[in-house]
Amino acid sequence: MTAPLSPTSSEPSIAHNPTDERTLVRAVLALGVGGFSIGTGEFVIMGLLPEVARDIGVSIPQAGHVISAYALGVVVGAPVLAVLCAHWGRRALLMALMAVYALGNFASALAPGYGLLSAMRLFTGLPHGTYFGVAALVAAALAPPGQRARAVGWVMLGLTTATLVGVPIAAALGEAFGWRAAFVFVGLIAMAAVLMVRWWVPDMPAPHGASPLRELGALARKQVWFTLGIGSIGFGGMFAVFSYIKPTLLEVAGMPAALMPFVLSLFGLGMVAGNLIGSRMADQALTPTVGKVLLWSVAVLALFVPAAHHPISAALFTFFLGTLVAIGPALQIRLMDVAGDAQTLAAALNHSAFNAANALGAWLGGVAIAAGWGWTSTGWVGVLLGLGGLAMFVWSIASDKAARGPAASA
Repeated sequence: MTAPLSPTSSEPSIAHNPTDERTLVRAVLALGVGGFSIGTGEFVIMGLLPEVARDIGVSIPQAGHVISAYALGVVVGAPVLAVLCAHWGRRALLMALMAVYALGNFASALAPGYGLLSAMRLFTGLPHGTYFGVAALVAAALAPPGQRARAVGWVMLGLTTATLVGVPIAAALGEAFGWRAAFVFVGLIAMAAVLMVRWWVPDMPAPHGASPLRELGALARKQVWFTLGIGSIGFGGMFAVFSYIKPTLLEVAGMPAALMPFVLSLFGLGMVAGNLIGSRMADQALTPTVGKVLLWSVAVLALFVPAAHHPISAALFTFFLGTLVAIGPALQIRLMDVAGDAQTLAAALNHSAFNAANALGAWLGGVAIAAGWGWTSTGWVGVLLGLGGLAMFVWSIASDKAARGPAASA
């Protein structure tokens, strides 16, 4: 399971341009602020749905469709924008994507009704995946040798810390001044990110010969599809459980509602820890890290089922659930390694895969609950998805060995 899964000679890794530490830190900070804005904007509405529904005159489940609209925007926008903007300079593209994100949030705050709000959330989701993909490429190119995954992890830290800091602040603003204030707050952070990227991210041109046609070449590479499959299936287990974590904690663990913010913050802490640990592991041994995190995922999701029956163990496993994001930096670097010269599309598609995992996990978890198998059945759904990701991982290694022939076993 831990056999090397290296790019072939026709699949070069991303070129490196290591720079001084001060430049790297400032660039990663600027890129991380953009991620912080996106993470806050993506998750804050989940805690403000009753206010949104009441204001625009729809039911809470119907208001929840605006969350799905955003996710659809991510899935569609990542490949489309990555292909269409392949010839753009990296810094200019990052600034444009964050400007679009800011505009989408300001427009969401002004939306008068359900239809326009849904359309604006879809529009706002369009730059999400491409931003993170290009930001990862820039961070990896600036990083010293052997620290690509850590640089990508630092960028992703903006997204994970948003669940700890950005979302509570935006939610508080939404409760005090109305839900629209939360989107204004997110838009302002996005505008700050535009300026920081302009000041602190080096001007990096697009790769020589970059074009939409060349980017589409990533879709012809089997290892790209394998890596996306690992993410969209194997990572779905976390979402199967977390999508229903609140009722599970309340109904099964018997946890007081007053403790919900604290316990959910443990999930955010787990995400931060998983992101940092996973990126460091990926720098040390990329392919084994993917397998190890998938095994950890299966173990956590299986043990969550009995742990959910006791408040203390349920809180502990909510933290462990967050650590499953450790697979993110490893898969991001893996896509860069197997994409050849179609870097932008492959990097952006990683976030399409994660949103597909979100949709798949939440849907299958809901099916299990609706079938009467109980709130903890989401853990077993997660186990099956984790095993599916492991199967895809093993298949990818076997396919890579077969493609490289005798050299694979040398």
